[in-house]
Amino acid sequence: MSVRLYIGNLPKEEIDRQELQAVFAAEGDAVTTKLIKDRKTGKCRGFGFLTVNNDEQADQIIEKYNGQMFKETPIKLEKALPRTKGEEGEEQGAQPKAASASGGSSTPNVNKDNSRREKGSKKSRRGGGTRENATTSTDSDAVRPDPRWASELEKLKQMLAAQATN
Repeated sequence: MSVRLYIGNLPKEEIDRQELQAVFAAEGDAVTTKLIKDRKTGKCRGFGFLTVNNDEQADQIIEKYNGQMFKETPIKLEKALPRTKGEEGEEQGAQPKAASASGGSSTPNVNKDNSRREKGSKKSRRGGGTRENATTSTDSDAVRPDPRWASELEKLKQMLAAQATN
């Protein structure tokens, strides 16, 4: 079973996957790298992933390469967290220690999803809800008038009734 390792503290500049792969060339072809880049700029987002064959090899690579210099910055290696649903092709692992300290990586994502739902539901209430409320409120006004205007409304009804009979 393959194991994914998180590679952190990469420089945020234009890096080729081959450059990163060259760091781990001594481990052979069984080790593959994936560099996470910004879609707009094409520059590295500061992290990537390394896929190895098994846990033993993963532990050996972490011991050997953790803290090794890559383009004047020490890289950080640790086992990657599993993917979470709802993310567009990117791995949860950009901040693995913060996620593990909070007890899980899904809690921050749930909060983000809830805030999006709340925003969306507010918009739908504003847009479509006002028409419904207007129709509903006119029906309910006919049945139960506003008590502040009840006496004035009663006078108007009497005046209309008197005009209709004349």
